[in-house]
Amino acid sequence: MRKIRRAIISVTDKGGIESFAKELSNMGVEIISTGGTAELLKNAGIPVIGISNYTGFPEMLDGRLKTLHPKIHGGILGQRDKAEHAKQMQEHGILSIDMVVVNLYAFEDTIAKGCSLEEAVENIDIGGPTMIRAAAKNHKDVAVVVDPADYQNILDEIKKNNGGLSYETRFYLAKKVFQLTARYDGAISNYLGRIEGDAVKKDFPDTFAIQVEKSQDLRYGENPHQQAAFYRESNRNKKEPCISNAKQLHGKELSFNNILDLNSAIELAKEFHEPSCVIVKHNNPCGVAMSKKGLLDAYQKALSCDKVSVFGGIIAINRRLDAKTAKEMSRLFLEAIAAPGFDGEALEILKDKKNLRLLEIPEFKAHTVGRVLPTNYDLKKINGGLLVQTADIECAQDLKTVTKLEPTDAQLEDLLFAWNVCKHVKSNAIIFAKNTQTVGIGAGQMSRIDSTRLGIMKAKDAGLDVQGTVMASDAFFPFRDNVDKVAEAGITAIIQPGGSVKDEEVIKAADGHNIAMVFTGIRHFRH
Repeated sequence: MRKIRRAIISVTDKGGIESFAKELSNMGVEIISTGGTAELLKNAGIPVIGISNYTGFPEMLDGRLKTLHPKIHGGILGQRDKAEHAKQMQEHGILSIDMVVVNLYAFEDTIAKGCSLEEAVENIDIGGPTMIRAAAKNHKDVAVVVDPADYQNILDEIKKNNGGLSYETRFYLAKKVFQLTARYDGAISNYLGRIEGDAVKKDFPDTFAIQVEKSQDLRYGENPHQQAAFYRESNRNKKEPCISNAKQLHGKELSFNNILDLNSAIELAKEFHEPSCVIVKHNNPCGVAMSKKGLLDAYQKALSCDKVSVFGGIIAINRRLDAKTAKEMSRLFLEAIAAPGFDGEALEILKDKKNLRLLEIPEFKAHTVGRVLPTNYDLKKINGGLLVQTADIECAQDLKTVTKLEPTDAQLEDLLFAWNVCKHVKSNAIIFAKNTQTVGIGAGQMSRIDSTRLGIMKAKDAGLDVQGTVMASDAFFPFRDNVDKVAEAGITAIIQPGGSVKDEEVIKAADGHNIAMVFTGIRHFRH
């Protein structure tokens, strides 16, 4: 059990540091500190030795040079059980430093706000990472603290152990250091890798670093013979409505497939401003609806699209769940429900189902129009590498009517609704919709005509009338056969990207069937 007799404290995040340092000092720990941290502690009446007084060397170069000194790093790196180390430290007046309390310059916060390259570079910490890495390497003898959340637990253990910290605690703290510096260096590498000239101009860095933190071990992966775990991005915005920020209120532990399906459902629910309901099964929506009348109506419409596939499905809604809607949902066997809040009565109704997973998500906000340089990426692991792309958040902003017949306002609303759903359906994707409700969904077929046939078949199986619906296609039509097929079913309008060598033939087919058609100019493949 190593006792803490001397600590160096130098923090950017000063939250809680006064009380932590005061408790250390009260327990007889000598404190060495730098710059603004030293000033803060002195003003709080805490005895502090200034870094310059200890090293005999001034802080200089606008603060770039403070702690890079043998009396600091020798005190951290010296191994206490080696006589030669102890002798050399004594010869050079190097005192043992038993604790290093440091957090780093806020590089990630600085670039997130938008800054010049010069400002970003000035927020690259040098002395901090050097000290904490040294302390983590020598964790057998030195405790290193980089997270204010650990302050109280450390104080409690020191008090309990008469001034000492266990090896287990020091090893735990050392691991946190290398996790921090890996993320920190990764953020710097990613930022600088996107720089051309003196500004961020590239979407993708030359090398790509990402850090995720294990949230939980899962019972198994997609299948019982596969092991699995759930990781969250370390620097994720905690207020973003996403599965990573979900709080489970009730039910069984989430499975690998639950998390995949919940992610798909939540991301689709984020597309809509009006009360909306998304039902997902096997990572594809099987029913989606948006309703100005409210959440219950949206749920009932979404359910009517496919009452068979909903068995064991996942539901995401973009409004707080009320008791009436919860009561209707409770009639089904569902795996999980995600919502930005649950009314008290709704929660009680659903908690009667012991295994039903209930997840509270931060408040939903529909995707905004417009494109900016990415801070988050969509990643797909392949054997031996990683595919990285920007998220598919493009909206259909400049619709172009290409047929003689213009869509009506009601048709246009349905077309845009179907287009947003289409983005979240596995390619080849075909959506039939009416009154902002999916009527038929054709997903994941190898040919577009098969997806079209499937969507019509699913609608008929659900007892829904395809007559008068609109159709969305995630990519262009390679031939006119899709238009001819949906004309037989009574479709009134189509939305698709355009761009096929057969566009003229397809448009001619739509005109011949008196179907309105609009081009978006963008596609939504989802492989």
